[in-house]
Amino acid sequence: MNQIETLVRKAEGEVNEASTLKALQEMQVRYLGRHGEFTALLRAIGGLPAEEKPAFGKALNEAKARLENIIEARRAALRKEDETRRHAAEPQDLTMPGRRMRAGLPHVLSQAADRIKAALIGLGFELIETPELELVKYNFTALNYPPDHPAMDDQDTFYVDDDHVMRTHTTPFQGRVFEERRPPFRIFTIGRCFRNEAVDRTHHHTFHQVDAFMVDEGVSMAHLRGTLGAFARAMFGPSVTVRFRPDYFPFVEPGVDFAISCPFCEGEGCVVCKRSGWIELGGAGMVHPDILENYDIDTDRYTGFAFGLGVERIPIMRYRIDDLRLFMENDLRFLEQFQA
Repeated sequence: MNQIETLVRKAEGEVNEASTLKALQEMQVRYLGRHGEFTALLRAIGGLPAEEKPAFGKALNEAKARLENIIEARRAALRKEDETRRHAAEPQDLTMPGRRMRAGLPHVLSQAADRIKAALIGLGFELIETPELELVKYNFTALNYPPDHPAMDDQDTFYVDDDHVMRTHTTPFQGRVFEERRPPFRIFTIGRCFRNEAVDRTHHHTFHQVDAFMVDEGVSMAHLRGTLGAFARAMFGPSVTVRFRPDYFPFVEPGVDFAISCPFCEGEGCVVCKRSGWIELGGAGMVHPDILENYDIDTDRYTGFAFGLGVERIPIMRYRIDDLRLFMENDLRFLEQFQA
């Protein structure tokens, strides 16, 4: 028992004299470690008479706990001293102005996509996601493309193998929807597309599209025109009007290209609209009856419309950007101009 008390007093004195955290740690190992002095006393229990072992073990455990508390208290005091010295060596001037945090911005194309989503969801359309690596049957066959259509040429399409392509447009989502759902529905998708294009100021191998379609009883071109009018006004302002002109797309009949009155000159003619007063946005039309029949949808009961356009067209027109490549070059001098 005297050995225990002597050892605790000796250790306590050395702990209180420790001037660094490192010295304190070394001291803790010397006294309380696996080969420390308290451990040596613990091993000595085996040589004591049986009646003295319980009292000795209890006293030894209490001494170890007491020493551990002393060490922790000294460690806290040393840490506080270190912090005080560090603050004294590196004073903080609380009157100095803070550094402005640099906050990131959504990419200009992400901003355009968010505006498109808000407009179409507001018109009652449901957003779905579809894969960029697409099956040929959805990308072409399901959309009424004839086998010899130029769009299926290797020169225009990135073929991964005989059955898969990097989608050339977002319209393939129609076939996936028709397989899984029955009318009525209003659905749209938005995402990246890929074509084997020579990159220049007006063309890129990677671009973005939005496609939407609606199938229900009694759907007509009037519904398409009304929907595109509401969409265009949400994108470009309340004074915009929509113009239809006949056009051909394999997956719609009849097909139209749709344009809007130039929001910059209000149809008077300017540089943006090339003095025509109109800006073409994309293609549209009534869903081809053959496509509906291929998915066992009764064309005597149901009709539908579809439309699609390039997402890049929105910021190109809104900010008068003259080079498509700028969107993909990650130049912060360009991107930081477009506040969300």
